[in-house]
Amino acid sequence: MAELILTRNFHRPDSHALRLYQETGGYEGLQRVLALPPVTIIETVKKSNLRGLGGAGFPTGVKWGFIPKGHPGPVYLVINADEGEPGTFKDRYLLERDPHALIEGMIVSAYAIGSHLAFVYIRGEYVQPWRRFARAVEEAYAAGFLGRNILGSGFDLDVVVHRGAGAYICGEETGLISSLEGKKGWPKLKPPFPAIRGAFDAPTIVNNVETICHVPHIVQRGAEWFAALGTATQGGTRMYSVSGHIRQPGVYELPVSVTLRALIYEHAGGLPDGRRLKAVVPGGSSAPILRADEIEVAMDVDGLKNAGTMAGSAGVIVMDETVSIPEALMVVARFYAHESCGQCTPCRESTGWIFKMAQRIVEGKGRKEDLDTILDVARRGAGTTICAFYDGAVGPYISYIEKFRDEFEALIPK
Repeated sequence: MAELILTRNFHRPDSHALRLYQETGGYEGLQRVLALPPVTIIETVKKSNLRGLGGAGFPTGVKWGFIPKGHPGPVYLVINADEGEPGTFKDRYLLERDPHALIEGMIVSAYAIGSHLAFVYIRGEYVQPWRRFARAVEEAYAAGFLGRNILGSGFDLDVVVHRGAGAYICGEETGLISSLEGKKGWPKLKPPFPAIRGAFDAPTIVNNVETICHVPHIVQRGAEWFAALGTATQGGTRMYSVSGHIRQPGVYELPVSVTLRALIYEHAGGLPDGRRLKAVVPGGSSAPILRADEIEVAMDVDGLKNAGTMAGSAGVIVMDETVSIPEALMVVARFYAHESCGQCTPCRESTGWIFKMAQRIVEGKGRKEDLDTILDVARRGAGTTICAFYDGAVGPYISYIEKFRDEFEALIPK
């Protein structure tokens, strides 16, 4: 059984309380860490092979290193707790069940990058996670872990908890920054990247909840320990959200080297009622789908990339033989058509067209050229927009049709 790092306290009563967090070692090594040179922390995180666990999978320490050296103005740390990717619910568990783990991770991370003001952008629908986390912030201030001169270290950090308003696009880091600034949640052109010019025109690091929760463990237990838990290019464990046709849906913390087959059958109990596996979405709705014969693949960033899909936000959606893939595509396409922010023409127009074509096919009114039109429109729009929203939508558009084309053709009148 792999060691639990992020979920070790989830089973304990009142796991969200400061008292319980400290009883299990929380904040114990913080004073020592705040005495280290910030560059030492950044280098440790780099060597640990910690990669972003929100979707992009970018090396965390490398990202931190992009902050301009000797910047005279403020630097901001922004935590992306928007978690709007369908099939993903692991950050919710952290916010509800172990919020102080995120706060301690924020303190260490902010110290490393030279930030004295951090924002936590929480998905608007996450009412209980927001309440729990906001209360934890109050506890941390009262105990001297936030505010001025933390633990006598001379380091100051304030935390602002900001609630979103339910827009999927605000999970994209520059869209989140726009929303945080009080503007419409539209993504921004890059470059400049947020580390150079982000929130309020200041250098900003945007990291996911789960990513930052790993940081205190890495700094206290060592980069080599964390790196050894994973693969050659990604260290540590990861929280996998497993849902769909599965006996034991839920969140599973496992080394990133775990295979998709093992996750489904050894950890989540397999499919119920003797049903056969048909397909799996391995990384949230934006990840290209895998057939049942493609699940012998490692669940790290590069393992899934080599399999033609992506780790994304680790939202694993299991589908048995009763699922209509055309109908599943229609549902996903409806979501992307609804959630496109409308800023870029290829995304604004194409997501709507593709949803209408998918719906027409499901209703038995499709035309034989519709499938090739969807594929053509999807490919033409990829890489032409300000953010990666449309590129994410393209994954299911293309993979559902290419891997299950016969199902779509069976619905088209002869």
